[in-house]
Amino acid sequence: MRAIWKGAVSFGLVSIAVKLFSATEEKDIRFHQVHRTDGGRIKYQRTCSIDGEVVSYDDIAKGYDIGGGEMVILTDEDFAELPLTTSRAIDVLQFVPADQIDPLLFAKAYYLEPEGQAAKPYVLLRDALSEADRVAIVKIALRQREQLATLRVHDDVLVLNTMLWPDEVRTPDFGFLDDDIETRPAELAMAASLIDSMAGSFKPEEFTDNYRAALQEVIDAKVEGREVVAPEEVEEAPAAAVDLMAALKASVERAKKARGENPEERARAIEAPPARKTAATKTAAKKAPAKKTTATKSTAKAGPAKATKTAAKKTTPAKKSA
Repeated sequence: MRAIWKGAVSFGLVSIAVKLFSATEEKDIRFHQVHRTDGGRIKYQRTCSIDGEVVSYDDIAKGYDIGGGEMVILTDEDFAELPLTTSRAIDVLQFVPADQIDPLLFAKAYYLEPEGQAAKPYVLLRDALSEADRVAIVKIALRQREQLATLRVHDDVLVLNTMLWPDEVRTPDFGFLDDDIETRPAELAMAASLIDSMAGSFKPEEFTDNYRAALQEVIDAKVEGREVVAPEEVEEAPAAAVDLMAALKASVERAKKARGENPEERARAIEAPPARKTAATKTAAKKAPAKKTTATKSTAKAGPAKATKTAAKKTTPAKKSA
């Protein structure tokens, strides 16, 4: 990996020299635009929309459209006067519980590696974050932009996650949120059963990009001159459910069968849950054990006595004849 940034984590009066590496990479298969007849690469020229002349990169500036066909042009001097820090420091602002940060805010992840003699303070901050079970809120100037970010621990490495600013997150504005939509208890119970039947532990390595694998197979076949084999027929997406309860039942059955379980008993239990015991029922249950009758007591008393007498008779030695 190649470091994309070098600086230091400012942790109170402690400074930790670090290098920044991209923690992720896209695995999409990339294509070039080419001429269909001879495969030549398609190139583009930067031309001015007013005079039609080709413009070199050195003559290109940044413009902000203010509407009405007017453009404000900003120069390098304008950007130089902005209050963007150039100290190459990752300033720790505060430490917060991780569950207070909505994952919607996360943008890109980077690994931090200690540089030079910074391994000891790096490990100290890493272990302290793990012990406190918190993440650090930081600010960093990255790619000509000040960004909010978090520092957390992943696989014994400090990870910096850049975040969106709050005003960059859109507020959902959908019509159905104003509608009074109610769900029936039976539907909710069946949906809970479906969730339960599909529950599991997330293991990322178990999931693959089937489309990318199939596309790579097509490319490899083209390169090797092999016949391209059509992929297996893809299951069509199910139609919108007309009967929600029926769709939920069918989904539970399919999930249970996939796990080798019997879904019918579970479905019946959800449809007809056992009735709760009322106060009268509980009282009756307490009084249920019947008292022993007199006959029973007599029998219980007589039983052992008879057995004793019988045993006595059997053990009495027989008299000898004269």
